[in-house]
Amino acid sequence: MRDSSESSLVRELAPYRTSSTARSLFELAITGVPFVTLWVLTWAAVDAGRWESLLLTIPAAAFLVRLFMIQHDCGHGSFFANRRANAWVGRCIGVLTLTPFGAWKRAHALHHAGSGNLDRRGVGDIDTLTVEEYQALRPGRRLLYRLYRHPVVMFGIGPAYLFLLRHRLPPDGQMKNGWQPWASVMATNAAVAAVLTGLMALLGVGPVLIVQVPITLIAGAIGIWLFYVQHQFDGTVWSHGDAWVFHEAALHGSSHYDLPPVLRWLTANIGIHHVHHLCGRIPYYRLPEVLRDYPELAALGRLTLRESLGSARLALWDEKARRLVSFREAFPVPRPPIQKGSGVTGWTVGAESSR
Repeated sequence: MRDSSESSLVRELAPYRTSSTARSLFELAITGVPFVTLWVLTWAAVDAGRWESLLLTIPAAAFLVRLFMIQHDCGHGSFFANRRANAWVGRCIGVLTLTPFGAWKRAHALHHAGSGNLDRRGVGDIDTLTVEEYQALRPGRRLLYRLYRHPVVMFGIGPAYLFLLRHRLPPDGQMKNGWQPWASVMATNAAVAAVLTGLMALLGVGPVLIVQVPITLIAGAIGIWLFYVQHQFDGTVWSHGDAWVFHEAALHGSSHYDLPPVLRWLTANIGIHHVHHLCGRIPYYRLPEVLRDYPELAALGRLTLRESLGSARLALWDEKARRLVSFREAFPVPRPPIQKGSGVTGWTVGAESSR
């Protein structure tokens, strides 16, 4: 599917951009009510000394992820037909997800505008170096990049830093756009503080933190994982600005994360990410309609749950091979020559190449 047909596909998908207010309100209800219910049940059980109830933070986190997906659609202006409704629902959910809606919306728009463009990296995406860029780094910077790309940091420490600390400040470079990013972050911070203060005064400081912190950390880890596999997978495409084409980057640089039905529902069809990037104004609950009517799209960038686990090792873009590779693939361990009569059939040195 080349650019000409991909461009025409955007026009063909225009009817799917129509949202339903009734359906959107229904989606909001069946996501928000279970989240609040699970939160209250967990708090009540913890307050009664039933610590095993903390297992309920897992499904609660899943519903918080789904709330974030609604916020995400509000940011694209696709959840409601009314722009003001999108803005206020997005802001309110942002208090729960600890994500300032206005500032995030700006950064996410830049992500969509330059996803897969090697010359426009660094805003709203996972930091990704090319093999040559990594080789040019000093040893200390290489170590930092390796740590950043390590799964423990990427999906453990990273989400905690992002949602608990980084989102409390305006994104880098956005202050030049005026006072709105600053106001978005500060207003969200104030609302979060007010909600937490009220809950702690009513329910107790300890119980509230014991319930909310795990939910936030689990939801954050899930969210970062989803965002990661949407663009960091074997088969994605990256190009420099002169060769970058929006429609090709959308369909071939974003994955179709084909999850089991329950996970697909909990993640609000965000796995149909290639279609979403091609036409961001389609509400998430209409994305399956696109795959139903255009079945050829289902095979593009398809990634199963099992296959996605291998994406965690990918770390560098190889411009010669035009694919993401792991550190081991980029810098293979040398094999020493085999001496005759040694009886050795082959072995490897357990140290990384000095390159």
